[in-house]
Amino acid sequence: MPTHALHFTGQGQGPTVVLSHALGCNLGMWDAVAAALQDQFTVLRYDQRGHGQSGCTDRPFTIDDMADDAARLIAQEVGEAVHFVGLSMGGMVAQSLAARHPQAVKSIVIANSASHYDDAARAQWALRIQTVQTQGLGAIADGALARWFTPVFMQDTVQGGAQQVARMKAELEALDPRAYAACCDAVAHIDFRASNAGVQCPALVIAGTLDQATPLAMSEALRAQIPGAALQTIAAAHLSAVEQPQAFADLLRTFLQAHAGPN
Repeated sequence: MPTHALHFTGQGQGPTVVLSHALGCNLGMWDAVAAALQDQFTVLRYDQRGHGQSGCTDRPFTIDDMADDAARLIAQEVGEAVHFVGLSMGGMVAQSLAARHPQAVKSIVIANSASHYDDAARAQWALRIQTVQTQGLGAIADGALARWFTPVFMQDTVQGGAQQVARMKAELEALDPRAYAACCDAVAHIDFRASNAGVQCPALVIAGTLDQATPLAMSEALRAQIPGAALQTIAAAHLSAVEQPQAFADLLRTFLQAHAGPN
């Protein structure tokens, strides 16, 4: 898939940080985090294939293919190694990218993600794919939102949580069901348990203490698999970067300054 089909945007100044979003979202998921980082970093965000304004192949694909997308984008738009931050599906891309394209990353951050799913979880993914293929994204939207956010955030009309949830629900429901189903299949079949042992760059794992989609145990497993990885937590559900963007950005800044260094 050529990178010209990947929609992206950049802002800020300094070392480049690439932000890779979750399944069913788009680069807008990172608005607040990007704004918090742009004073110290060049922030490059992109829509993963089949999401936002990015195109998608009709053929089946894997997370490794999506990591190759990211590597091409980095090579063409940055031209040197970056600090790569991925949440959920984006965190899976980060794991694959570090293993397949080590020259593309100075460090990785894996937030609210997993390295492997067991048979029971894969059966649940298969059920979601079937539902989307037969009934569309609207049939799974409310369930997704309930995993993404805490009830407090979803009901917050003062700070804007409820409005953000409504916008992201509309964006989810507008996705191409075929592309979403293909991404679900790619996510369901990940297994980075062996390749994570070979990751050489600094790594930070971020977990949401209220995350029911990828519980803390999944992040603890990631920390154990990746040599030297650190683990930090945020009091948030699955989309921690949306629910607690300042806390998320603070963790990124501290990690990048302490472990990754400047360009």
